Amino acid sequence: MAANIFGRYVWLIEQFRRYGRLTYEEVNSLWQRSGLSYGDGDDLAIRTFHNHRKAIFDIFEVDIVCDTKGGYKYYIDRPEELENDHLRIWIIDSYTAMNQIQADRKLKGRILFESVPSGHRWLHTITDAMHNNQVLSIAYQAFGKPEPCYFDIEPYYLKVVKRRWYVLARNPYYSTRGGHQEGDGQAEDVFMLYALDRISDCSPTGATFRMKEDFDIDEYFRGCCGIMRSQEEPVRILLKAYYSAPDYLRTLPIHESQRELVEMRNDEASYFELTVRPTFDLYQRLLAQADQIEVLEPKSVRGQMSHFVKKLMSYYCEES
Repeated sequence: MAANIFGRYVWLIEQFRRYGRLTYEEVNSLWQRSGLSYGDGDDLAIRTFHNHRKAIFDIFEVDIVCDTKGGYKYYIDRPEELENDHLRIWIIDSYTAMNQIQADRKLKGRILFESVPSGHRWLHTITDAMHNNQVLSIAYQAFGKPEPCYFDIEPYYLKVVKRRWYVLARNPYYSTRGGHQEGDGQAEDVFMLYALDRISDCSPTGATFRMKEDFDIDEYFRGCCGIMRSQEEPVRILLKAYYSAPDYLRTLPIHESQRELVEMRNDEASYFELTVRPTFDLYQRLLAQADQIEVLEPKSVRGQMSHFVKKLMSYYCEES
């Protein structure tokens, strides 16, 4: 029972995500058919159900409340907050698949996950340091560097992008020596991203730091399409999408700011606009469908795409 109690909490959350409002009797009926019950077809006791609700709130901060005036139906309070929390949804979705595999052994080996190939060994050390505001000493070898550099970081956030884990950290050295000077003469804080698969050593120094209360992670990554960030402000980009590209863009937007310009759609193509920083992450996304996506505006981004295309052509053009 204890081995999969976490999975049962996730299962219960998923039922309310899927069906919306359920009575206790409806929950119990789903429980009996789930393959996760405590015995073959056993009931989910009402006391156990309420204990699970409390545990779910304590662990996930998901409040399953009861509408006493609407037929005593239970539902997730403020479900939009849960759906917008990518970490919680990722955990719930992953455990939901594991629950299904456990309940139906026929699915074993038939659900494939995209693994993150490296960097796992430092996750516990970094999350523990984040929890306790501990300064970490790391050995970091960037791509193209012959040997690692050793320095301290103050870990703020973890982020996974394109199968790589990254830690966003304040760099004390650059913050005190290399940062731009603010109006009051104080050095500006310098934050940098470090890929965990390029860290060869990582350990707490024993020193602690105070996380800046006014640091806004959403503002830091505003307009970013991935992990890269630039000082350039986000710009409006107009795309023309051909063939199957519109369907891909609709189902997997390049950026949260993306919207389709329905009034411009025609039989030939569809049009999309987004407001982003033109970083290499953006160009990688556009180049992945370069034969079906055309950048119309602005000229600077269109010109950079033209540069990439000409470079690609030089690789494949036959020798005269």
